[in-house]
Amino acid sequence: MTDSGRRTPIRVLLAKPGLDGHDRGAKVLARGLRDEGFEVIYTGLRQTPEMVASAAAQEDVDVIGLSILSGAHMTLVPRIVELVREAGMNDVLISVGGIIPDADVARLKAVGVAEIFGPGTSIGEVARYFREHARPGD
Repeated sequence: MTDSGRRTPIRVLLAKPGLDGHDRGAKVLARGLRDEGFEVIYTGLRQTPEMVASAAAQEDVDVIGLSILSGAHMTLVPRIVELVREAGMNDVLISVGGIIPDADVARLKAVGVAEIFGPGTSIGEVARYFREHARPGD
């Protein structure tokens, strides 16, 4: 609890894994989530799965948001989930945003992704989902 009696802000790590060089959406989401009261750490472009998992552990986050537009989601996301879980971060909510074909949604959820946010998802929808499903430590 904070001094005012409220829960600590939900900590969100936003990452751009792989070679995708388009980060405008991730930056807009980062700012929007901050405006919604979240604590946001943005790792920047071209992160390896190991870099994402390491940053998540170091920052003690409640949520990992992966932004992928490159089509490499079926390679990168399962590896990130595996590394995060191997590190003992079993209660960290992992979500993916970007261009994800419908055929891959069930496969990503099967490996441990909580939710997929496609184009047109509002910041409010993402914030609401994180508030309802993340487990911030106090």
